[in-house]
Amino acid sequence: MYQTSLVNCIFLFPPLSGLEGNQTDLDKRKEIFGKNLIPPKKPKTFLQLVWEALQDVTLIILELAALISLGLSFYHPPGESGGEMCGSAAGGVEDEGEADAGWIEGAAILLSVVCVVIVTAFNDWSKEKQFRGLQSRIEQEQKFQVVRGSQVIQLPVADILVGDIAQIKYGDLLPADGVLIQGNDLKIDESSLTGESDHVKKAADKDPMLLSGTHVMEGSGRMVVTAVGVNSQTGIIFTLLGAGVEEEEKKEKKGGAVEDGHQNTDCSHPPIHPIATIATDGAAGINATGSANLINVKKQDGAAAMEMQPLKSAEGGEADEKEKKKVSAPKKEKSVLQGKLTKLAVQIGYAGLVMSSITVTILVLYFSIDNFVMKKRPWMAECTPIYVQYFVKFFIIGVTVLVVAVPEGLPLAVTISLAYSVKKMMKDNNLVRHLDACETMGNATAICSDKTGTLTTNRMTAVQCYIGDVHYKKIPDPGVLPPKSLDLLINAIAINSAYTTKILPPDKEGGLPKQVGNKTECGLLGLILELKRDYQPIRNQIPEEKLYKVYTFNSVRKSMSTVIKLPDGSFRMYSKGASEIVLKKCSHILNEVGELRVFRPRDKDEMVKKVIEPMACEGLRTICVAYRDFSNDPEPNWDDENNILNDLTAICVVGIEDPVRPEVPDAIQKCQRAGITVRMVTGDNINTARAIAIKCGIIHPGEDFLCIDGKEFNRRIRNEKGEVEQERMDKVWPKLRVLARSSPTDKHTLVKGIIDSTMADQRQVVAVTGDGTNDGPALKKADVGFAMGIAGTDVAKEASDIILTDDNFSSIVKAVMWGRNVYDSISKFLQFQLTVNVVAVIVAFTGACITQDSPLKAVQMLWVNLIMDTFASLALATEPPNESLLKRKPYGRNKPLISSTMTKNILGHAVYQLVIIFTLLFVGEQIFDIDSGRDAPLHAPPSEHYTLIFNTFVMMQLFNEINARKIHGERNVFDGIFRNPIFCSIVFGTFVVQIVIVQFGGKPFSCQPLNLEKWMWCVFLGLGELVWGQVIATIPNLKLRFLRRAGQLTRKDELPEEDVNEENEEIDHAERELRRGQILWFRGLNRIQTQIEVVNTFKSGTSFQGAGALRRQSSTTSQTQDVTNVSSPSHVSLSNALSSPTSTTAATAPPTTGHSSCERIP
Repeated sequence: MYQTSLVNCIFLFPPLSGLEGNQTDLDKRKEIFGKNLIPPKKPKTFLQLVWEALQDVTLIILELAALISLGLSFYHPPGESGGEMCGSAAGGVEDEGEADAGWIEGAAILLSVVCVVIVTAFNDWSKEKQFRGLQSRIEQEQKFQVVRGSQVIQLPVADILVGDIAQIKYGDLLPADGVLIQGNDLKIDESSLTGESDHVKKAADKDPMLLSGTHVMEGSGRMVVTAVGVNSQTGIIFTLLGAGVEEEEKKEKKGGAVEDGHQNTDCSHPPIHPIATIATDGAAGINATGSANLINVKKQDGAAAMEMQPLKSAEGGEADEKEKKKVSAPKKEKSVLQGKLTKLAVQIGYAGLVMSSITVTILVLYFSIDNFVMKKRPWMAECTPIYVQYFVKFFIIGVTVLVVAVPEGLPLAVTISLAYSVKKMMKDNNLVRHLDACETMGNATAICSDKTGTLTTNRMTAVQCYIGDVHYKKIPDPGVLPPKSLDLLINAIAINSAYTTKILPPDKEGGLPKQVGNKTECGLLGLILELKRDYQPIRNQIPEEKLYKVYTFNSVRKSMSTVIKLPDGSFRMYSKGASEIVLKKCSHILNEVGELRVFRPRDKDEMVKKVIEPMACEGLRTICVAYRDFSNDPEPNWDDENNILNDLTAICVVGIEDPVRPEVPDAIQKCQRAGITVRMVTGDNINTARAIAIKCGIIHPGEDFLCIDGKEFNRRIRNEKGEVEQERMDKVWPKLRVLARSSPTDKHTLVKGIIDSTMADQRQVVAVTGDGTNDGPALKKADVGFAMGIAGTDVAKEASDIILTDDNFSSIVKAVMWGRNVYDSISKFLQFQLTVNVVAVIVAFTGACITQDSPLKAVQMLWVNLIMDTFASLALATEPPNESLLKRKPYGRNKPLISSTMTKNILGHAVYQLVIIFTLLFVGEQIFDIDSGRDAPLHAPPSEHYTLIFNTFVMMQLFNEINARKIHGERNVFDGIFRNPIFCSIVFGTFVVQIVIVQFGGKPFSCQPLNLEKWMWCVFLGLGELVWGQVIATIPNLKLRFLRRAGQLTRKDELPEEDVNEENEEIDHAERELRRGQILWFRGLNRIQTQIEVVNTFKSGTSFQGAGALRRQSSTTSQTQDVTNVSSPSHVSLSNALSSPTSTTAATAPPTTGHSSCERIP
């Protein structure tokens, strides 16, 4: 049945008109062949997330301790004198009649654990929901061109059906399986399925099968869709991995004809069902026997993970995303913030574990020595449960110290901050595909940007042309042009452009015409309209399927050519492309009357100087249009490109303007102020690129910079064997600002060279923009890859981290701002949480050691933990960004997460809080004339004394939360507070809940209601935090040099900036030299392992005495070399660009704003 329907779908419908679009027919196709989506796994239910949250080890320990406490609280020693016999351990309990209330503490701890678990599960659930929203947004934007009822329409990939005619072009990710019915120079990358990196040529008469999940690398064509969704090649792989198992099961249950049809569909893959049944989830599927090939499939370029994304349902699924992450190789190293936070969390966790262990040990020893040594009481069997109860209480105190010490709120804060930022970034035209990219962007030190569409508007308009030996500065009247030349030009542009490129009437009256398709081709079609002609009649006369041969544009050819058969049987080829490249292949040119004349090398040089360079210097893109006639006897060998694309006749050179976006110069200036170097990497002519770079503000007069083309770039960075040497690269990239006529390989080489460079103290964090299929490697290699949402191909989008929905450079600047804001938000949260950690742990520890009890009870600590983990992370992680974030340099990879200012704030506020709490603990009962809460018996009622301590502690945290909003030593902590309603509501909400807990919490929260006077004192002591914050801000960091080491909790194994600075005197010189020597030694060893060729470099790098001198020397050499080359044509200095007298001030000129510090070491 399936095969018959397939035959029908291919042959019953005329291939050019496609499906008719009849709803009944479409529904029937959906029913028989299925939809083009793979059903995602069901999301985790709320209960499953609760169960996952319960797996936390510290919570499990706390639960067990609470259960033991709960069970033992119901035990009473036998007999009247039992209590006395067990000694002072249970003293006073029976008298006060509180023994029955002993269960409350255990129950309250369990209740607190439940609260923490539910909040955690809710956060996970909302995160998953946000992620699904993001996925569906990405998927809804995925559209594909199909022909229905002779009309070319854009359809969401999920709506593509078997029998549709799909138009495929360069850069597409195929959304379904199909058979090619018409193709032009089509090459497919099937490595995602086969692992073979060579591109496969496809033609209607030779290898016409196209498979979903593969990439179109060259050419265009049309295919009939033969399989969609779970029946397509990628769908089959996903089914094997268990993604569509539930759908399979449903189909199997239906039975009858549909079941038969389904089995026939998969007849070429008999093992699907058995494996799919075993592999109910991705992990199981991979571990299942005989699935080694599956792992292979997954590893290849993240194939199954990445390729099927367009085919997923609009609901998406985090399960799928996790599956992808689980099995595909990690795309990049851990992000800067993740690495630092992981290290910090582990360190704090260890410290907390040590403190809690010591606390428990001291409490147990103190109790045992006091009772069994000092008071010489015997251990009595009936008293054992009482003693155990005490030990459990001590254990609970210890575990609570651990719970408070371990910053489990860190990952939550990161998630909330990133999720909040991602949501807001969508409004700023940044669609984030990988969460960590948002934060990494805040550390960016370099941006390698495309020119067209990113720095410019990507609205191409032909403004100048050279035709018939005349250079027209504006588009001429068609009457003055030679008729023969004009006809050839109109035909050449109309036929030798993608037929999907069109100029449509404006959407609004009086607006600009709408450009659809390739924007350069739109500029050329606009030239036809300016010349009062129309391209559509020519296309109707020679439809796309009548084109004899098409050589599509690619980064190697830099041109596009189309062959047509003329009525007399001969052939004519029209060609267009980069002017200097096409002109090299021209042997003739049309003169002023439209006749051929010989085009000698001397003429070419003159034309470059007099026509192309002046156009390029005005920022115009120059395109040459040419043609060539071939006889049909014998027919040329069309595969011999070198001979075919040669001996051309030039018709015209067109200058196309693409204006700079008005907001770009300001955005680039902000980047440079923020310490980010912007480099332009473009395929355009070097003069055009330089002119645009000047307009954008990438280069300025009098600066020492490099502006070179791809050829010169490769000459400088490669050795005699043609291999890239990092040492050579390090001489080029710091000054490089414009790389013109570059190939995608050059872009990848540049990005890799900057990232791998070790000449600067900080590793460079590089962001790259790309839109073409071949930009994929550079986008993947970069720390953050930006793909163009409008002009970008599917392949580029798949390789990217962030999609710019408006293709605008200024959106990248907003991404930098949000990235820095994420980093600052996490730092604010850290400053707040570590203050609470330090104080709570010290109070619990000291209190336990001196009074045998913690002033802050387990339930109270859990409430404080909830305040600082969940609520504080929500309050501090949702601060909106402001422009001031762009006025400082990037943090860098190896700068400590906790700066010296933050360390000063943490320790300063901790001192204030500890002084207040210990004062209240030891003399509070005298100050306020209340009963002491110290040395209370086991189940004693809550004391007013300890309630006062708890309430003051929480008030201080609330006001310190306001202090934590600023981490760079700013004085006005209220600045912009009302711009963040979440923060205000959380602080107010926490205050209200605290009132309820203190006044009505009673025994479960160990609280005694306080009167108004005591409340006022608590609030007053809390307000003191704000005043104390101002005192701390006045202390200069230089006076606290000893704190520098405390701040460097997360130093990498590289040499931090602080250690190199001469002014830092805290380490003696011998130690510094030793450390520098060790680092250079390890670095050298790594180099030896990776590449033998660097032995010479290693020899020169082992003189430990002068790493700085070495760096200085290489920098000077680089400068000298560049200065000597300043007048050579390859190294373009701005003085030449501005036609001013030759200047050699490059050496003495001040460095660019974005220069890395290594370039000039004083």
